[in-house]
Amino acid sequence: MAFEKIKENTDELQDRAKEYIDANIAYYKLYGFKIAMKSTTLMLKLFLLGVMLVIVTLFFSIALALAIGYGLDNFAYGFLIVGGIYLVMAILVYYVQDKIVEGPILRTFSKMLFKKY
Repeated sequence: MAFEKIKENTDELQDRAKEYIDANIAYYKLYGFKIAMKSTTLMLKLFLLGVMLVIVTLFFSIALALAIGYGLDNFAYGFLIVGGIYLVMAILVYYVQDKIVEGPILRTFSKMLFKKY
């Protein structure tokens, strides 16, 4: 009789443990899905914003090159000056890329990953 109660209790304990493990697995699947969706939407937003900024930059660059070209009476010099400005900016970005790219991205994804509701 005592062994039957112990056996019933262990069976019930096993059932509860299985339910607990299943609930935890389901929770972490949903949590992983949430993190994946947040990161995917963030990347899509950044991509769309980047595309728009590239288009705006392209038009401003052409306008600036034409304005400099009108001022110097030579459009080639205008485009060369604008190209030189972008070359200097690219060199600067190359040397500080870790500070301006890695830090903010790591901070953003860390906030998303470790923020629990």
